[in-house]
Amino acid sequence: MTMADLPSINYQQEIDDIRKRWKFDFVSLALVQPAEDRFVLTWQYVSGNMNDRYKRIVLHSGKGVAGIVFKIGKAILLQNVNSDIGTRDLFNYPIIVSEQLKSLGALPLWEGARVVGVLLVGFRKENVLNQPSFASFQESLGSTFGAFQIREVSQP
Repeated sequence: MTMADLPSINYQQEIDDIRKRWKFDFVSLALVQPAEDRFVLTWQYVSGNMNDRYKRIVLHSGKGVAGIVFKIGKAILLQNVNSDIGTRDLFNYPIIVSEQLKSLGALPLWEGARVVGVLLVGFRKENVLNQPSFASFQESLGSTFGAFQIREVSQP
């Protein structure tokens, strides 16, 4: 799926609304981009960003928050980045570093049988997003986000 394939849904407005409604510090949508026969993920829409570094982040399957969610097809929750990842491994998570995220969750977005995007929500303080609040957020989205499907409320 490319940007041209997306229906006329204002994803920027959608993520701005999510950030305001849930009081997240940061919300972003990464979409799969074809790149020389290998698919990569790039952050296409952001809200609450501190800088524009997200524009240079390109992730492959299994790398970074979006790449891991893309590969496993399940949501992930990091309640406290410092204890869940550790400072030595943070370089593998460029969006966390560039946006100084400390508590976050990410959901796979599906089109048919394929993950085609990742919705990331987060806070710049530890332990703000927990399992009950992340599950409540997922339930509030329902089974769709724009043109994409949300398959399950997972238990990370």
